[in-house]
Amino acid sequence: MHLKNKKVLITGSEGFIGSHLVEKLVELEAEVTAFVLYNSFNSWGWLDTLDEKYKKHIKVFTGDVRDENSIRKAVEDKEVVFHLAALIAIPYSYYAPSAYVDTNVKGTLNVLQSCRDFNVEKVIHTSTSEVYGTAQYVPIDEKHSLQGQSPYSASKIAADMMAESYYRSFETPVATIRPFNTYGPRQSARAVIPTIIAQILAGAKEIKLGSLTPTRDFNYVKDTVEGFIKVAESDRTIGRVTNIGTGKEISIGELAKKIISLTGRNVEIICEEERIRPEKSEVNRLCACNKKAMDDAGWKSQYSLDTGLIETIHWIEKNLQYFKSNIYNV
Repeated sequence: MHLKNKKVLITGSEGFIGSHLVEKLVELEAEVTAFVLYNSFNSWGWLDTLDEKYKKHIKVFTGDVRDENSIRKAVEDKEVVFHLAALIAIPYSYYAPSAYVDTNVKGTLNVLQSCRDFNVEKVIHTSTSEVYGTAQYVPIDEKHSLQGQSPYSASKIAADMMAESYYRSFETPVATIRPFNTYGPRQSARAVIPTIIAQILAGAKEIKLGSLTPTRDFNYVKDTVEGFIKVAESDRTIGRVTNIGTGKEISIGELAKKIISLTGRNVEIICEEERIRPEKSEVNRLCACNKKAMDDAGWKSQYSLDTGLIETIHWIEKNLQYFKSNIYNV
């Protein structure tokens, strides 16, 4: 499938990954409709910050994935749907689990049903590496068991199974993309990399983090977005899950030391109790097997961790006003 001139809908378009995906699809000359969560401020999230060369080529549709009527209206004439809208903060899912079910499970159901009803050509459903839980073996391939180690991951497992059921029951052309830990410009301080960078650039002499021993497979946002494009374009991804990750892991502690070194600051790392997940909820190791991404979609990461971190540091330095670095952002 070629995306040029395709009528494309992106849910979660105003968010971190979604806004980068909007830019990429405009560059590919798709007809882009950006689905944005309705709010009385008429805020389009990160889309408000895009260069005019992108904004003039997108249509913005305000609605809520939890509402089936607004989703149906948005999907009605579309050929390709990228479904990214979700609640994603793990700590907040401990306090508001029902909100995660409403948004991540029911929201996904609404998208899938509308895509089925209107015969959408391809649906790209967004999963997360968190559904694997702590790695039972590495690298983690798509056959690895799923473990609901937080209400967030449990809701995403349910959403993934809903997507699979629509493919198996109704032949809805769903492809599930499973990105490992994405980072880069526009990511909120809820995530570890911008948390570290924002605290350092704000002048902190101590940076506060949760557990330092878990390892993660960090994927630069431009690579993740390219994964979305490749999964959408390939017919071989329909009805399948595709990991998007580098195949390399680094501990949070070593990551923090690397970022400190790249910024040239003298900073101490503090492990703060408030930021530590419950013991059985912590995912201790994630490292992707990306063979299927390479074989089925022709995708491979292009950015090294250092290159991606440097670009992220430069962006946060210019946009530090968006970060409340002295407050723990759940």
